[in-house]
Amino acid sequence: MSDKVTIKKPSKEELEKLRVFNWPIWEKEVSEFDWYYSDDETFYVLEGEVEVKLDNGEVVKFGEGDLVTFKEGTKCTWKVLKPIRKHYYLGKL
Repeated sequence: MSDKVTIKKPSKEELEKLRVFNWPIWEKEVSEFDWYYSDDETFYVLEGEVEVKLDNGEVVKFGEGDLVTFKEGTKCTWKVLKPIRKHYYLGKL
C-alpha cells in the first residue's frame, strides 16, 4: 500500500469512535480532476467508486464502506467512476 494513502474497511465501533457520521458530506458526479492535499484528509465512502492516480504513477481504488486517508502534500488525479458521497475530516485524527 502507498505511503501517501491508506484504505481500510473500518468496524462499526471504529466509525463511532471517530464520530464519522458527524463529519460534513461531500458529493461529486462522474468526473476527472487533479487534486492536491494541503492537509491530511480522512473520509468514509457512503456510496460510489473512485480510482486515484498518484503523482508517482501508483493507482489506488476505493468505494462504498472504505475509510480512506490521504496524507498532506499528496498530488493526484481523481477519476470518479460512480458518483461519490462521503463523510470527510480535514486534519490529523
